[in-house]
Amino acid sequence: MTPILNYPVYTLDGQQLLSAGAQLDEATLQKVAAAGRDRYQFRTFLDHGSIRHDLLKYMTNRPYSVLFGDSETQRELWTMMEEVSIIAPCLDAIDYFQQQDFYTYRHILMVFAMTTLLTRDLIPDCRDWIRESFASPTHDIGKTCVPLEVLRKTTPLTRRERLRLKHHPLAGYVLLCHYLGDHNHFAARVARDHHERKNGSGYPRGILDTDPMVEIITVCDIYDALVSPRPYRPQSYDNRSAIEEITRLAECGEIGWYVVKALVAHNRQVAYDPNEIWVTDEKRGTPPAVNAYGILLDD
Repeated sequence: MTPILNYPVYTLDGQQLLSAGAQLDEATLQKVAAAGRDRYQFRTFLDHGSIRHDLLKYMTNRPYSVLFGDSETQRELWTMMEEVSIIAPCLDAIDYFQQQDFYTYRHILMVFAMTTLLTRDLIPDCRDWIRESFASPTHDIGKTCVPLEVLRKTTPLTRRERLRLKHHPLAGYVLLCHYLGDHNHFAARVARDHHERKNGSGYPRGILDTDPMVEIITVCDIYDALVSPRPYRPQSYDNRSAIEEITRLAECGEIGWYVVKALVAHNRQVAYDPNEIWVTDEKRGTPPAVNAYGILLDD
């Protein structure tokens, strides 16, 4: 089924790429890509603004200090991350989040670091993937098309506001198709598909997601959303509760055990071997008591 936009897609400088109701068919996407082809330059991600400084600071805070605590692993990851360059408008978007929605800014950095870590474990030719895809730092770029009052809302969303928020995967897809001049680029597909699930229960298309790199970014996206502060949840999940929630999603078939086991291995600070990692189904964690996520109000 061809996706249809519920809302328009604008660049940060106000250019409308597509209007509400546009169908994201092959011809439309080729036109959007052709309009942006060869217009934008790449820049080194870690050298932009305070990204390197901020990322290092966040990686030393728990629970990330456990994941990135090994000095040899950390040196290897920094070398890999330093090879990543990103198209200039995406760096402008990251600046926008840093100034207007710090939760999203921090989230982008941590998903990038954790994706690098798990990709190193799970994907052959991982350095090529990380260098060429730059997918995780751009996975949420579509949130530039979501009103700030929705992104920063501390109380439950209305159904209309939830629909605006769920616009961001398709918006990000359109933006990256344009900026990269390629509607088949992996980074664009990640922006579109990072809320899809292996059992078809995700959005925006409800497909059966089987791409291993997309799944790594998806698991990192979920994990950071749980352990980080959010406007709708003043208290984060503790690490045990977050791992148990990730485990529950694997039990339901929404995400795959392979990536979950890699995440568990790093939390236990043991070498990753999928045949040796045992994940308990016991649930003893306590999710935060005050959490507006998933609660919808009538418009």
